[in-house]
Amino acid sequence: MYSIERHIAPIIERRAKNSKAILLTGSRQVGKSTLFKHVFSDVKQVTFDDDLLLAQVSDDIGLFLLNNPVPLVIDEVQKCPSIFNKLKIILDNSDDYGVFFLTGSQKLQLMEEISDSLAGRISVVELDGLSLRELNGINFNNHFVPSIDYLTAREKHLKKYDDLWMTIHRGSFPELYSNPNREWIDYYQSYVKTYLERDVNKLIKTKNHLTFVKFMTAVAARTGQILNFAVIADQVGVSEVTIKEWISILEKSGIVYLLKPYTASVLKRAIKSPKLYFRDTGLCSYLTRWLTPETLQNGAMAGAMFETFVINEILKSYTNEGRDYDFDVFYYNGCDKKKKRVDGLIEEVEGEIDLIIQEGEILHPVEIKMSTIPKAIMASEFDVLDGIPDKKRGLGAIICLVDSKMYLRENLVALPIWYI
Repeated sequence: MYSIERHIAPIIERRAKNSKAILLTGSRQVGKSTLFKHVFSDVKQVTFDDDLLLAQVSDDIGLFLLNNPVPLVIDEVQKCPSIFNKLKIILDNSDDYGVFFLTGSQKLQLMEEISDSLAGRISVVELDGLSLRELNGINFNNHFVPSIDYLTAREKHLKKYDDLWMTIHRGSFPELYSNPNREWIDYYQSYVKTYLERDVNKLIKTKNHLTFVKFMTAVAARTGQILNFAVIADQVGVSEVTIKEWISILEKSGIVYLLKPYTASVLKRAIKSPKLYFRDTGLCSYLTRWLTPETLQNGAMAGAMFETFVINEILKSYTNEGRDYDFDVFYYNGCDKKKKRVDGLIEEVEGEIDLIIQEGEILHPVEIKMSTIPKAIMASEFDVLDGIPDKKRGLGAIICLVDSKMYLRENLVALPIWYI
């Protein structure tokens, strides 16, 4: 039953009126098929998860399309790459809009197919798991940026979120909310066996099941950290080259997100490696064996999981607005710690900015802290952005567990998570 309104739905409806085809991408079980059923309820839907249908279309694409006339929804289209050339011919010979509606859970692979055969003929839309805005029925769909204009607009739709750690632990897959009686551990156990071990491990091609489990657990345990292929390779017992290939597959499958480093030429000590974030905190909690919200909140990974959750909510605010993942968000790490004087005392602080949001020439630095008492010293590294040529530092933010918006300096504001 379709019960939660997805913010991307109006954008899909609009694009269907002026695009010949739409590709809806996203990881398994984020609700792609359900969303298309909701938006295009009168259009026939087929899925290449059906092995018999996949065999038929692989043998004779023309006959498949004859038996399934347009308009048509095709789920998991990446399982039959040969269909794209046929779709190109059909779209080139049609003046209609809304001919094909495709879904796929291998975005980067699909983008390669599209660039080869369907470039300029298809609109690509990303669907993530449920956002806090969607879960709480908040009718606001602008991407997050800590600017005065954004904060003013967001404050018209503010709602304090209850049971935050319950949501972080439960994750963002729609079935866990449309079916609240579904047991958490049963859902993720099934998800790992049905999708990760079948689809992802089929691509990774590990020699045995335990190696795959060890790899997934090692990656999940490093959410919110700078990606170090060598450390993961050593733990899993495979080569560094292999780990790079496997991480790429997780990224293509929408399991992880790699946050790019901000590497302006003047930042000579900036780390060049990306930061890794699991896309779903519920799945990450399951793989790292934090089996209750309470143990997660009080455990060793609480800070990393909170940061992962906040980063994902910000990413969702972009994709739900219809933007692609290639937007201007980064992190910065200056390789070392610095000593600064705070209230007469010398304190050692990290040379890191959790997130940098670029809006034109303006750079908005964001720090993410699992703290109820934000301090200006938490943003001590923000001034590194002042020396970037042709860029200006805008209002910075500390997203934390404070109860209300609080200015710590004229250019620094502490925000509750419900401002995202």
